[in-house]
Amino acid sequence: MQKQYITRLFLGLMVLLLVSSCMKDEPLNAECDLEQVILHTPHMDEVFFNRTDSSKTLLYTDHEAVFNVRKNAPLDGIVLKFKITEGATIERLTEGTGFQADVPVSYRVTSQDGHWHRDYKITISPEPTHIISSELKYDFENFELDPILGKYYIWHNEKLDGTFGNDWATGNPGFRLSMPSTAADKYPTAPIDGYDGKALKLTTCDTGPFGVMAKKRLAAGNFFLGEFDVSQALSDAMAATRFGIPFNLEPVKLSGYYQYQPGAKFQDKDGKEVPGRVDEGSIYAVLYRNHDAQGNAVRLQGDNVLTSPLIVAIAKVPSLPATSEWTKFEVAFDYKSELDKTLLANMGYNIAVVFSSSAAGATFEGAIGSCLLVDKVRLTCQTEE
Repeated sequence: MQKQYITRLFLGLMVLLLVSSCMKDEPLNAECDLEQVILHTPHMDEVFFNRTDSSKTLLYTDHEAVFNVRKNAPLDGIVLKFKITEGATIERLTEGTGFQADVPVSYRVTSQDGHWHRDYKITISPEPTHIISSELKYDFENFELDPILGKYYIWHNEKLDGTFGNDWATGNPGFRLSMPSTAADKYPTAPIDGYDGKALKLTTCDTGPFGVMAKKRLAAGNFFLGEFDVSQALSDAMAATRFGIPFNLEPVKLSGYYQYQPGAKFQDKDGKEVPGRVDEGSIYAVLYRNHDAQGNAVRLQGDNVLTSPLIVAIAKVPSLPATSEWTKFEVAFDYKSELDKTLLANMGYNIAVVFSSSAAGATFEGAIGSCLLVDKVRLTCQTEE
């Protein structure tokens, strides 16, 4: 009996030592991502147009979260709750404890192992009390290399009040998964000298051996108002593109300048040439309700951005004939249903403006080498007296 007791005790000690060793040898987490921010306030209905706007989920490529709130929203009593990488810590870098309108507050997330950190900015942005212009100007002059990876370009959009946001998105982060050594100016979406200053260059690119393996043989150059979730790029490419940002003006027309040259050989999703088919570029804008009938927040995606029943109006350039000269395009919004002015005033609609070098690029069909240049785009809206 004593021998059995000693044997069991010995085995128990060995198990404890093994568990202890495994726990000791397990490396600490090196990730330092801010995944979600939830804003709590005692004045929810006075601050937000929709209560779902109080939560922001950040993508891996994000470094800023902007909460759009009502005019003159009370900013006292605001508390932020964060979801961060397991084991990481977060601290406020900006002095003070409160928030001011349109003043970014900086936070730092530090990894569990203490070797890495990422800085984020959180801004509470009230609707402008004075609209400077009812015409949004998209000149694509404000761009930089992605501050996180430095591999590809990102753009900042000019808002009606003259400030700049981070509402433009591209599929460049997805292309990096297949062609990581590509130079930034060779990515599907890149800047180029344009009609006046800089312009967009959207090119349908070969994704190489990795693309063949993943059955995503090409990447169309694309550029849109919204978000690109790179974590969905391989598993659900349609869900990776999330179109639209909150909007409170009545759009009338979309205009600008373009050049377009289709690639030599159109191929289907299996990489087979489709004889006689010529690639087409795409330029359009969509206005849609950003909540469904049950009150759930909605972002249109690649498979329904032109077909969703929530769409109220579309402005789509019918065709982009091949040209090497800067050519004017202008198209009016076609309203499918009446605009609810109360809903509009409460940011109940999203606007998406979309450009692509291959119209069927979302299903990985098109012609490698197709190139769309775009510059001096204008979104004209109805002016209220």
